[in-house]
Amino acid sequence: MPNILYIDDEISALKAISAILRKQGYNVYVAKSAEEGISILKNTQFELLLLDYRLPKMDGIDVLRWLKLSEIKIPTIMLTAYGTIEKAVEAMKLGAYHYLIKPVDTELLLNLIKEAIEKTQGLKSLITDESPFPEIIGKSNAMKEVFHIMQMVVKSNANVLITGESGTGKELVARAIHKNSLRKSKPFVVVDCTTIPENLLESELFGHEKGAFTGATERKTGLIELANEGTVFLDEIGELPMVLQKKLLRFLQEKEILRIGSTKRIKVDVRVISATNRNLETAIKEGAFREDLYWRLNVVRVILPPLRERKEDIPLLVRHFLDKYSRENNKPIPQLEPEVMEALVGYDWPGNIRELANVIERAVVLSPSGVISMKHLPKRIQEKSGWTFSNENSFNLLEVEKSLILRALNSTGWNQTRAAEMLGISRKQLRTKMKNHGLLSQLEED
Repeated sequence: MPNILYIDDEISALKAISAILRKQGYNVYVAKSAEEGISILKNTQFELLLLDYRLPKMDGIDVLRWLKLSEIKIPTIMLTAYGTIEKAVEAMKLGAYHYLIKPVDTELLLNLIKEAIEKTQGLKSLITDESPFPEIIGKSNAMKEVFHIMQMVVKSNANVLITGESGTGKELVARAIHKNSLRKSKPFVVVDCTTIPENLLESELFGHEKGAFTGATERKTGLIELANEGTVFLDEIGELPMVLQKKLLRFLQEKEILRIGSTKRIKVDVRVISATNRNLETAIKEGAFREDLYWRLNVVRVILPPLRERKEDIPLLVRHFLDKYSRENNKPIPQLEPEVMEALVGYDWPGNIRELANVIERAVVLSPSGVISMKHLPKRIQEKSGWTFSNENSFNLLEVEKSLILRALNSTGWNQTRAAEMLGISRKQLRTKMKNHGLLSQLEED
């Protein structure tokens, strides 16, 4: 479902054309002014822009100029009831894809939209095909560095250690490395070191013979052996008990395993990718992790950045999760009110991508009208953004004042002087109001 933004101050045209496009399966966002449209364009990716020429304040040509200056490349079809050759030429020079006169010929419009989107998506598919990791979303510098390291290791057999906070996508990266490796046609076996009881973990990893211990009624093949010629992913390796760290080290050195209750060693050829959210260097100093095992696992290290350090990727991830959870819940892809994306980008996401996915799924489920507003976000995100109303129509003066103060503080990085300037009051007045609202305790010194 391609995204289309339609900017028009003529409400009847906005409703009629939007309805036609939605019936064709397009996901249509609407704006009644150039300023509103630009705000949406800053936060959402679109496959096409429908743009009325005559708008209040800024007109359609101004929007085209803004797109050009912002280096946002999006096919644009201009619509106007005031058609002249000069306007058409000006629009085309600024990058418009086509120019139509109102009242619009519906069939011609649909054909032009289809043509423009197919050309754009054809170009995007070429770019996507060149990327070896299309399943991982990100264009930030931090993620480009991750992609660079991944590209260096996929064709080798070196062990890889992936580190990063919980929810940053460590297993996704491990799967992508395997999928693009020389072992891609062989098994990818996941071992979660936190979910298997310690007394069963050795058997799960290395297997056991029949009768090896009480309850061992038959031979069991271990997960490492099942991954032969493929990849074993040891998730949360930092939680592996010390006794098993020694046995894992021996396996990495000798490339062979010994089932519990057996005297026969079995050669196994697997690549080991491990992951942890712990600081293993600190664990080594504390005696909780073997240094020799660390160096065996950490041949190549991939450090995944937390979401707060790659905020430019948040709109891409939001778009991905909107598509995903709309499909899963049999709902049309909802629109986001502009302040929602602003709030999502401004939030620090301690739970990283996993938390973002949860928030978007919740919003999709809770938005019956097809529009996600601030009230559909969790309270913690509302408060961080300064949106503290009990509802959008609140007339509580204290709530409004606190909300405005928080917005000003958040937009200036909690700089009191700049926030006071934005609010049109003195710094002393701002501090008094902050004290009244209980906000001074949250403040870091300027």
